[in-house]
Amino acid sequence: MTPQDQDAFEELLANCADEPIRFPGAIQPHGLLLTLTEPGLEIIQVSANVETLLARAPHTLIGQPLRGLIGDAHTQAVQQALQQPTLFDAPPLRVEVNGTVFEGLLHRHQGVLILELEIHVENFQPRNVAGNQTHLGRMLQRLQAATTLQALYDISVREIQAMTGYDRVLIYRFEEEGHGQVIAEASDPSMEVFNGLFFPASDIPEQARELYRTNWLRIIPNADYAPVPLIPKLRPDTQTPLDLSFATLRSVSPIHCQYMKNMGVLSSMSISLLKGDRLWGLISCGNRQPLHVPHELRTACQTIGQVLSLQISAMEALEVSRQREEKVEALALLSQAMIDSPQNVFDGLAGQPHVLMALTGAGGIAIIEDKQLHRYGNCPEPHEIRALHKWLQDSGEPVFASHHLSSVYPPAAHYRQVASGVLAMSLPKPVDNGVLWFRPEVKESINWSGDPRKPLDLENSDAGLRLRPRTSFEIWKVEMAGISTKWSHGDLFAANDLRRSALENDLARQVHREQEAVRARDELVAVVSHDLRNPMTVISMLCGMMQKAFSSDGPHTSRRIATAIDTMQQAAGRMNTLLEDLLDTSKIDAGRYTITPQKLDVTQMFEEAQSLLAPLAMDKDISISFEADPDLSIHADPERLFQVLSNLVSNAIKFTPRLGTVGVQATSVGNEIVFTVRDSGEGIPKENLPHVFERYWTVKDGNPTGTGLGLYITQGIVEAHGGRIVAESEPGGGALFRFTVPASIEGVE
Repeated sequence: MTPQDQDAFEELLANCADEPIRFPGAIQPHGLLLTLTEPGLEIIQVSANVETLLARAPHTLIGQPLRGLIGDAHTQAVQQALQQPTLFDAPPLRVEVNGTVFEGLLHRHQGVLILELEIHVENFQPRNVAGNQTHLGRMLQRLQAATTLQALYDISVREIQAMTGYDRVLIYRFEEEGHGQVIAEASDPSMEVFNGLFFPASDIPEQARELYRTNWLRIIPNADYAPVPLIPKLRPDTQTPLDLSFATLRSVSPIHCQYMKNMGVLSSMSISLLKGDRLWGLISCGNRQPLHVPHELRTACQTIGQVLSLQISAMEALEVSRQREEKVEALALLSQAMIDSPQNVFDGLAGQPHVLMALTGAGGIAIIEDKQLHRYGNCPEPHEIRALHKWLQDSGEPVFASHHLSSVYPPAAHYRQVASGVLAMSLPKPVDNGVLWFRPEVKESINWSGDPRKPLDLENSDAGLRLRPRTSFEIWKVEMAGISTKWSHGDLFAANDLRRSALENDLARQVHREQEAVRARDELVAVVSHDLRNPMTVISMLCGMMQKAFSSDGPHTSRRIATAIDTMQQAAGRMNTLLEDLLDTSKIDAGRYTITPQKLDVTQMFEEAQSLLAPLAMDKDISISFEADPDLSIHADPERLFQVLSNLVSNAIKFTPRLGTVGVQATSVGNEIVFTVRDSGEGIPKENLPHVFERYWTVKDGNPTGTGLGLYITQGIVEAHGGRIVAESEPGGGALFRFTVPASIEGVE
């Protein structure tokens, strides 16, 4: 093939993939097709063969009522059929016009009504069959009684061949890679046998597969037909080609017709096999001579395809369940090994190499945990495993499987003897980790029907170069290299389940380590606080004694010493405050902050708070007020609640300028008492407001002695009471802190 021909071939191949098979603009000649309006049932398109079959010129029918072509009685039958909820389930209408009997099939698609009048097949008698319905019932019983998938396939092809009389009936299963394999066949002895052969994916292009997925059955009574065009060519209402996706009479690609002839058949019928909504395979029927199987018998075959689809799905599901059950015991052993491992989950797995290999029937395994790499069985070299693992990590798939690794990761070709297949899983950890199972290369020959590298060819015609389907279907043996035994559903389940178990165990270890760290921190804070409190008390006492000895009214040296002693006293006080705050913070973080609530009178509590806090306000000439609704009582810990009030009011005084105001209020709202502390200070900047209750948050300006823990502890105390606290502020408008405490219930102390 010249470079120019090769370019032409590629262009034609691309055009073939985009061939408008849904919009052929024509039908097969074993019937008529009409496009109708609703509800008027006026003809807007008709197939050109209406002239040969019914002696009516097609152009004269456009815009005319349907009754003018098929009569009032048949038109009334069409109208009655249209009342049914689903037209696809409706039986065909018997329509007789000009001595020709038709079977009328109706369907709606893309806003138009399509009526197909298929010529009725008289006296169809397939070989060795008497009574199709009885035969269908017997066959369905056999399908349901089959105990293996292969038995299902064999029964189906034999019985469909007997019912229809096709020379060859086979089941064609699509493989993951796109190509297909014949897995069951019933053929006339004189036919070439295809059972076991593989067919290239290009034999059934993707768009054709999509039509097979949406339509259960397609038929071509005679591949040597001349397509019958629709008149007019485009739909008058949309000026677009008519979509014939669901039309029984739809004309097919001329390349497909030539493909059939090259296979030695002139008639075909295909029945889809679905697994869920995915095309699993086909029942493909072929005959050397033209053969028009009647609609009734085709419907029976479609029923068989639907039952077979359900049986395939059910039996494959049972097989998957059986494969999973086989893995349960080994997975339990590995899970326990991970739990018992003192280091990490991967060390636990490394202690069970034989169980891990047997889990998936692997020839070798590699276990990675950061710098550690364990290898067992037949594996690639360590640097090769590391490189492969990095590629797997970059792919982002938590579980990866391939039985032809070198096709997606070319470096694997260098070690295909030990690792043509890989199954791998990893955890989302910051260090390299994972388990890789390896399977060796399995040398085998695959028998193709013809050369899989040349599914299509070029030929010269009057119109120039055009595609030609292959003419040879002789067995073509291909030696497969770099391929291992496929990983089963059970193997994939095992890898996913092991990953789930490893993830749970690893997370449990992390939680345990964090709990231990929190416990150690709490113990350290408690010990340090306890050990420092006594020395700080001694320092405070000594400072007091020294203050008596060195009066500020004494000589210059004495005044300097007195000032230093005051500074030491303040530092000691701040240190005591910090120690108390650290202890409270530790308890809040650990969820062990406890309170002892009792019934408290709010007015009495406010009086005590005012007597203690008012002197702080007086030092800055700040007006402070405490107001409470009469007879308010709360259920709270008196010491802890006073700590909340003291902290909030002290902060308000601290950040309020001289001659400002601070107001404290308590009001009953439902079953809660709402406390508010409001000041007339500068307020809290908007960007800081969401962070005021965080640990160690502090505003340095104007608060040089703050620990940053006061509001965090305040929030912890309020929440320990079952309440909540919020802060509100506008720059220049002061700050407001609002918190709630449960009201005291009569009889509850």
